Amino acid sequence: MQALLPPSPNNLLKPYIPPPSRVAPTRLSVQCAYRSESLNFHNSVGSSRSDWQSSCAILASKVVSSQEQPDEKSGSADHVAAVNGHKTSVDLDLVPIEKLSPSDDKSASPPAKALTITDLSPAPMHGAQLRVAYQGVPGAYSEAAAGKAYPNCEAIPCDQFEVAFQAVELWIADRAVLPIENSLGGSIHRNYDLLLRHRLHIVGEVQLPVHHCLLALPGVRLDYLTRVISHPQALSQCELTLTKLGLNVTREAVDDTAGAAEYIAANNLRDTAAIASARAADLYGLNILADGIQDDSSNVTRFVMLAREPIIPRTDRPFKTSIVFAHDKGTSVLFKVLSAFAFRNISLTKIESRPHRNRPIRLVNDSNEGTAKHFEYLFYVDFDASMAEVRAQNALAEVQEFTSFLRVLGSYPMDMTPWCPSRGE
Repeated sequence: MQALLPPSPNNLLKPYIPPPSRVAPTRLSVQCAYRSESLNFHNSVGSSRSDWQSSCAILASKVVSSQEQPDEKSGSADHVAAVNGHKTSVDLDLVPIEKLSPSDDKSASPPAKALTITDLSPAPMHGAQLRVAYQGVPGAYSEAAAGKAYPNCEAIPCDQFEVAFQAVELWIADRAVLPIENSLGGSIHRNYDLLLRHRLHIVGEVQLPVHHCLLALPGVRLDYLTRVISHPQALSQCELTLTKLGLNVTREAVDDTAGAAEYIAANNLRDTAAIASARAADLYGLNILADGIQDDSSNVTRFVMLAREPIIPRTDRPFKTSIVFAHDKGTSVLFKVLSAFAFRNISLTKIESRPHRNRPIRLVNDSNEGTAKHFEYLFYVDFDASMAEVRAQNALAEVQEFTSFLRVLGSYPMDMTPWCPSRGE
């Protein structure tokens, strides 16, 4: 492109004539400077109390930082500190394009439309167009939980829990919704182990009432059945009801409930029934032989929502925080850790212990018995408080003094939807 020369004695008498056609810029350069405000809780907290308190303070300070200490560039049109009304950890520093010289030529084509905030917006925060990974096949309870957590999302089925974790890490999915505990079957230990192994953060929870149905091919009656297949927890949750129905059948475990229904339909098994949801019956063309066969109507599964980045905790609604910790000297420190929460009137909603895989057994010398073997454990704790609260920050600062390893898995909003017994759709 021909450069525009500044005025000089040789060209002052000659009016500038623009070229016949303007060469529009072929590419608009936009520089996005990503400033991560996430806490460094991937492996452990700082090595000192002050380091931990500084890390915790980040969470609380970001809640009010925009009001108390506005950025010097907040008034600039080239700086974007919030997107769609949501304060984020992404600051967009737009590199301005050099302005063209003004021209009086009315025939010149209008400039291209400038980029707006909408063009630079992240994915919607309420599920629209989000890709959400879940374990199972269409019709699984995890799919229903994904739809409840993120309405209108694109659900991505995964054959294993770990595949769902990897889908988010590899940017195949934006979120993952996975079960963590059931009111009847207890904890899903596999997902507790995967939470520690992977680097994802808990950003929310959703509770889903479970409503089991006994499904079979059209025309099959109860007296035709010789086998019932489903997920192990579904089989255990319906054991008494199956006995009351007079079914003398073999119970076989498969990977998931909807997968059992799909297997029967694909193989035309007329002597086999599946325990799954009513939606699975519709998807795979099965009949419902018995509805609501769970032994207890108070059957609820809690799912956690996972993302690559944590959310900024708040204090304007109930929050829950999940942590995991361990100690080199065994489980004797557990009482001290729990007292840190009790002293500050912080309620614990979950305590789970899992074997320390890197160090499952600790040897202790004993003058009388020789060498004793103690099992080593990791402890997972959920408590009702936000990391934006000072009492939660102080509690974890004290916990850090008693532990050799501490990691915050997430501080996220609690599921406050009214609970009701499971019922058919």
